[in-house]
Amino acid sequence: MLDFENLEKKIIEIYRLYYLDVYRFLTCFTGNQNDAEDLTQEVFIRVLNNLSNFSPGNLKTWIFSIAKHTAVDHYRKKKFSSIFSDGFFKQMVSNDLEPNNLIEQNEMKKLVHTAISKLKPNYRAVVILRGINEFSIKETSEILQCSESKVKVDYHRALKELKKKLNIDAEEVFGNAN
Repeated sequence: MLDFENLEKKIIEIYRLYYLDVYRFLTCFTGNQNDAEDLTQEVFIRVLNNLSNFSPGNLKTWIFSIAKHTAVDHYRKKKFSSIFSDGFFKQMVSNDLEPNNLIEQNEMKKLVHTAISKLKPNYRAVVILRGINEFSIKETSEILQCSESKVKVDYHRALKELKKKLNIDAEEVFGNAN
């Protein structure tokens, strides 16, 4: 249970604990660093405004649920074609690979990025949460506010669709993308 007596310290603590995870999720979802920064700020404003309504449970999944809704709201406001224009994968730091390997890895990231951006929003969200952020099925169902069965089915179908779009094994793709 949260201690609301010292709200300011609690908000700062929550922000420090979850800022980076929320930012990464939103960067991946929107594919745009500037949008992700704005949306991250909006998420924590919503968290602050609704913290008194938070009932005992997993704070992280509650915050990610807010992040997901914020991202979907953003998605609805913005046309799908502009999302993922300068993506998350382009901003990742290299691991000192040989130039040919680096080029190959960047092209693979670009392919994955493009394929993910073409998924339906609910598939995209489940792929980002399960495949990239590595949330459990239960956590993902809480964030997306759906059953665990729906998460399993959507994730399976999303990976199948990704595999079809990429014409390769999706599990291998996530290994390369991380």
